[in-house]
Amino acid sequence: MPTPAASYRFPRLAVAVAALALALTACGGTATTPDRATPGAAAVPDRVEPLAPAPQPALPVTVPSVDGAQVTVTSADRVVPLSGSLNEIVHTLGLGKQVVARDITATFEQAAQLPVVTRGHDVSAESVLSLRPTLVLAETTSGPGEAIQQIRDAGIPVLVIAPAKGLDDVPKRIDAVAAALGVKEAGTQLNQRTADRIATVRKDIPAASGKKPRVAFLYLRGTASVYLLGGSDSGAASLLEAAGAVDTGKDSGLGKDFTPITSEALAAAAPDAILVMSKGLESVGGVDGLVKIPGVAQTPAGMDRRVLTVDDGVLLNYGPRTDQVLSSLVTQLYNKGA
Repeated sequence: MPTPAASYRFPRLAVAVAALALALTACGGTATTPDRATPGAAAVPDRVEPLAPAPQPALPVTVPSVDGAQVTVTSADRVVPLSGSLNEIVHTLGLGKQVVARDITATFEQAAQLPVVTRGHDVSAESVLSLRPTLVLAETTSGPGEAIQQIRDAGIPVLVIAPAKGLDDVPKRIDAVAAALGVKEAGTQLNQRTADRIATVRKDIPAASGKKPRVAFLYLRGTASVYLLGGSDSGAASLLEAAGAVDTGKDSGLGKDFTPITSEALAAAAPDAILVMSKGLESVGGVDGLVKIPGVAQTPAGMDRRVLTVDDGVLLNYGPRTDQVLSSLVTQLYNKGA
């Protein structure tokens, strides 16, 4: 799968694509889009904002892993998060100096120079173990399973956390990471800051006056001929609903996370706007290339060339920067300041 700096993320997307037996390749650069594709979606610096002063871990702790294990952590000196979202949480808690590696989906500025311990989206157990970690943070989608087990068999504590699917998961994930690092109070502080910022953005959403805007989330990787329409489990619905919009995939009854784009599915969705990741839009040649995908030009969004873009590395992270994602969606969706 591609790149959550770029994006690469989204293990759930990787699973969906693998299920379609498609090979994904990353694409670089920053998307620029004409017409009503709102520029400035990537204007916010790709940095996290750590708590200060940095907390002091109180260890050892024993915490539950979603795979049923009880994980005892005795040191947070050398942490390896295996997703961009988890890496972001550790850094934002103020413990970035203890992070010794990243996976390909962690591309925010503070993590960019860390060694990568994944090959594509597969974890390299050898690379992880070579860094002598004292704690590995993984998601249920991290894999392959043999690599995770190899790390555990070497005696390294591995905490597995459920992937994020919506806004409700933000505090749960922050709490889980903070507990494992022995900084529960910092987790509480970060959760409050995050909740306050999300609430501030939501107060600025225009009151509904008639029909809510309908938005289709498309996952695109033109270099690999991957064109997917987000369904009810894509992860975008919670953000779009928080922004006062309707996720057309969920509204149309698409039960999967992603399904191949068809003219019929797009016609049924009838989106007023299309949401894409910045690098995905670039990979198809911008808005001009997007409307050439069968069915797109015939939608209200395609005819109006109305495209919303958010950086791949933060769109579905559901973490400490979710307020920035929501703010970007609101700005673009309602043309605030345009």
